[in-house]
Amino acid sequence: MWHRGAMTSDEVRDGVSLTSLGSALFDGADATKRDLVDYLDAVRDRILPCLADRPLSVLRVRPGQAPFMQKNAAKYTPDWVRRASMWAESSHREVSYVVCDDRKTLLWLANQRSIEYHVPLARIGESSPGHLVMDLDPPEGEDFGVVVRAAFLVRQALAADGLEGVVKTSGAKGLHIFVPLEPRGIEDVAAATRALAARAERIDPGLATTAYIKEDRGGKVFLDSTRAGGATVVSAYSPRIRPGAPVSFPVAWDDLAQVSPRDFTIKTAPGLLGERDPWAESMPAPQRLPDDLVAEGHTIPIARVVAMHEGKRRAKAREKQS
Repeated sequence: MWHRGAMTSDEVRDGVSLTSLGSALFDGADATKRDLVDYLDAVRDRILPCLADRPLSVLRVRPGQAPFMQKNAAKYTPDWVRRASMWAESSHREVSYVVCDDRKTLLWLANQRSIEYHVPLARIGESSPGHLVMDLDPPEGEDFGVVVRAAFLVRQALAADGLEGVVKTSGAKGLHIFVPLEPRGIEDVAAATRALAARAERIDPGLATTAYIKEDRGGKVFLDSTRAGGATVVSAYSPRIRPGAPVSFPVAWDDLAQVSPRDFTIKTAPGLLGERDPWAESMPAPQRLPDDLVAEGHTIPIARVVAMHEGKRRAKAREKQS
């Protein structure tokens, strides 16, 4: 690895030593570490604006090991890599996050086998999320088409309030819808996201659900409204640790019904992009959240809290039965 200095570099780019480029990326990737480095370098002008000024969480895979999430910058992180120290509520400690603002840092992360790039919705020093995000997850065994149909429910609900969003594949089986926002408090954005999910569900409750507990979803597409606040979302153009090494890829609404997440991989995406940046090109100007959407959302309980209490209730019920 870079910090040990004992390995000879296969190549040097922008002052970064790249090693073991011929090694397999991960089981099922059908790609090498060089493929990852080449992909991220090819899309750097598109992915860096999505990562810049945001504390970064990366999913890494070392040879022969299971994937692991890394938030805290490793001790061997070079001095020239920017870091941001922030309180992590989930682990109740101060975390020194890597911030990826430039090509050199992106190449270093790629050489560390950082495959997935997850970012929060607010930039460092800002309290307002830049986007409202809806995460659509298909039920087990269903094809991509059912998620596409649910995405159009969300689009219809947005349009009813004069809002416009853009869509990308998650890089797994689902879709992410992003709505750029004018500054608004985190609690209001979270409330508006809950209300949007509820409104989309009401349009076709046979297709979509807001049920947070998986066993309650009844084979429907889950409209996950929990990305506001401190949660992260995988960046546009980020690779994913999935068979074939797919990437999270922007798709035009008109093309959504004709694509599959498998179309977009670290090998195919650069050619499909050409010189374009469809994520930046399609992103509308920041929009004001309607007061009625926010107000409705504040009447809807927070899904994780409801699920936690319901889980405890069900556990007690099972104990009594047994």
